[in-house]
Parts: sequence; C-alpha cells; structure tokens
Amino acid sequence: NTTESIGTVETLADVPEHVLRGLPEDVKLFPSAVDKTRLGVWATKSILKGKKFGPFVGDKKKRSQV
Repeated sequence: NTTESIGTVETLADVPEHVLRGLPEDVKLFPSAVDKTRLGVWATKSILKGKKFGPFVGDKKKRSQV
C-alpha cells in the first residue's frame, strides 16, 4: 500500500496471485473511476453480452465480509 493525502491506496501488490492469474486476457486492474483508493476492473476491448469467465478460485465470502 502507498500512503497519499487521500489515505491508503490499494495496489496490485494487495491482490492475491490467484485473482491476477484468473483474469481474462482483455480484463485488467487499474485505479477505480469510482473510488481512487481502490482498484477497478477495466476491459481493454468490448466484451460480448453473455460472455462467461472462469473457473473462479478462492474463498466464497458474504457481502458483509468484504
């Protein structure tokens, strides 16, 4: 994490390796357009409606746990 005047900023170093490995080729993590302290998911080209990604790995969490 880096510290700026806005507080702690999420970086790629904070993202578990399995998440980075599981990203489709045309999907990247960059600073969020909504919250500059977090990473957001960005597509580098159009994704067709109905496109499925996976398999997903990791621990399933409830919304209240994240």
